[in-house]
Amino acid sequence: MALIQGDVLQSGNVPALPSGGKNAGLIFDRQNAALVSQMNAKYGALSISGRLFFAQAIVTAPVIFSTAAGTGGPLLWNPPGSGVIAQLVAAGLGVTTVTTVAAALGITGGTGQNVVPTTTTAIDGSGNCYLGGAAAKVSSFRIGTVAVAGTFLIPFGKVSTGALTADNTGIAWIDLCGAVTFGPGGWASVAASATATTTVATIGLLWAELPIT
Repeated sequence: MALIQGDVLQSGNVPALPSGGKNAGLIFDRQNAALVSQMNAKYGALSISGRLFFAQAIVTAPVIFSTAAGTGGPLLWNPPGSGVIAQLVAAGLGVTTVTTVAAALGITGGTGQNVVPTTTTAIDGSGNCYLGGAAAKVSSFRIGTVAVAGTFLIPFGKVSTGALTADNTGIAWIDLCGAVTFGPGGWASVAASATATTTVATIGLLWAELPIT
């Protein structure tokens, strides 16, 4: 068994932080439990590494998840040969026009998408969360038509018929925690439980790209 060494945190004795690139021992409390720092933000390591990406879509009337045409958005597609797997990290939602059809919003996806989805429209904004970093391997679109419609919806929010000032989602931020992963030839997108007629929303997705090993 490997021996793990470090400093015990004492009153008035805070161990110095190492400079970048240098190793240091762990910090323990008085019961010899290792302490975890919140100094690095939740997504910080992925962002610094240049492996965290974002896409923002301004969507009108998100379609039901079981409809292949016009799904999104955003709609993310991992091309064959990309060399990466994609994991959804978080979603953001801001409703600007309410719906006449109440619906849940969530994540759907599928596999076997070996060519670019058809009837795509350009994403409204996308890039590396390390600003100026390399372009994503995964392609992002506002909406598009996939070969086979999604067969599931993992809900993360809702749109309702109430006024924005009274009874609607408004603005929401949802951690997806890497729960949905799609490899080359796979896709994932935001969709609805019923086509949310008249809804206008700005929806964002964060995803990580990790090399296939």
